[in-house]
Amino acid sequence: MKKRIIIGIVIITIITGGLIAAGCSTQKPATKNAGVNGSSKQVLPVAKNPIQSVSKKEGLSITEVLVENNVDPVTKKDLTDRLQISVKNSSNETMSGFEVYYTMTDAVTKKIEGYYQKLTDFQIKPGETKTIYFDNENSASHYQENRYSLYRTSKNEVLFTIEVSATGYAPATAETKKAPGTGEKAGE
Repeated sequence: MKKRIIIGIVIITIITGGLIAAGCSTQKPATKNAGVNGSSKQVLPVAKNPIQSVSKKEGLSITEVLVENNVDPVTKKDLTDRLQISVKNSSNETMSGFEVYYTMTDAVTKKIEGYYQKLTDFQIKPGETKTIYFDNENSASHYQENRYSLYRTSKNEVLFTIEVSATGYAPATAETKKAPGTGEKAGE
């Protein structure tokens, strides 16, 4: 009897793990970052943009978005490909309460995936520009990404639309695209 129960648990675990890896789950998306908060939850697509900001207050802007041919903005060294968003605070106040929503659209299949994350502990001082990385690295300003997303699996061109929001400020938006192919490396 014990062996049947254990076998049943193993089968359920395998099936559930396969569904999660395929992006099929009823769980809510992870919203904590990988670095500062140590979250290891998988980031899953969301059906719609949950950012609710209606503020018109200026001050937040996106200065650069990279998804390939990435370069560290401080060291100027090549980085492996990742979603990299540089944001600027041109206000006189420190910004906090950041949220990011981005979609990926496969140019050939027209499949769309949307991702949302709260950027816990991310702040920008007045006049400062900081970069946000979605790469599963475990350090400040680095956040979780879905390693099974269109970005990582599609061999077609993928269009990104990005919205970044900070509490009390008008959201900033940008677009970029990944060229056809997968598996780009640093320096390419």
